[in-house]
Amino acid sequence: MKALLTSSGITNDSIRDALEDLLGKPIAEADALFIPTAIYPFPGGAGMAWRAIHGQASSPLADLGWKSVGLLELTALPSIEEAAWVPAVREADALLVWGGDPLFLAGWMRRSGLTDLLPTLRPEAVYVGVSAGSIVATTTFVETYTNPPRGTDEPLNSEEVVFATPTGDVERLLVTGQGAGLVDFAVIPHLEHPHHLDASLANAEKWAARIPAPTYAIDDETAISVVDGVARVVSEGQWKLFQP
Repeated sequence: MKALLTSSGITNDSIRDALEDLLGKPIAEADALFIPTAIYPFPGGAGMAWRAIHGQASSPLADLGWKSVGLLELTALPSIEEAAWVPAVREADALLVWGGDPLFLAGWMRRSGLTDLLPTLRPEAVYVGVSAGSIVATTTFVETYTNPPRGTDEPLNSEEVVFATPTGDVERLLVTGQGAGLVDFAVIPHLEHPHHLDASLANAEKWAARIPAPTYAIDDETAISVVDGVARVVSEGQWKLFQP
């Protein structure tokens, strides 16, 4: 399976061209499944999911002009027969994995069976991640939390780290999670974004120091294209690679 890991969706022509290169055809000829699950732990998550599905979110993804878009809700999958949803995943040209809480998303990817299914999908299929959707594509990831995360019943490793931000120092919990293992590197999204104050370049270096893999810090104009395990940066913005 190929991958296109983004910070904020298909935000520029370079990333859109990379997506169509991975698909091997125009977006208008490709069938996609949209996965909104990661957004639900946030206040207003249901509304944010609706806006993303209907193309009203700030991160373009479901509204790119796909031939068809289906909805794959991971929290529902354990309660239904695999025959009802696995064929749709196998037939999809692209899985569009939305942002939100990566620990929550990674947990439901495992519980739903999607994590085990991903390595068996067609080589030409494309996993398209946005923010948390990109974070969980790796084997091991780290995410920051103000308070201990909710919505997961898995044992967590965490430590308190002080980050410097333009508005003053903030203390965050750095929590380590296990992802789907699609790629052998990690991703820190929203680099230097004004609304993600702990994602500065200096703070990203602190995150990366806790991850036992090469780590890409990428801004919202950057994506990473992966084919046969080979990563290529596609960027009209800023990014940095940290080695473990």
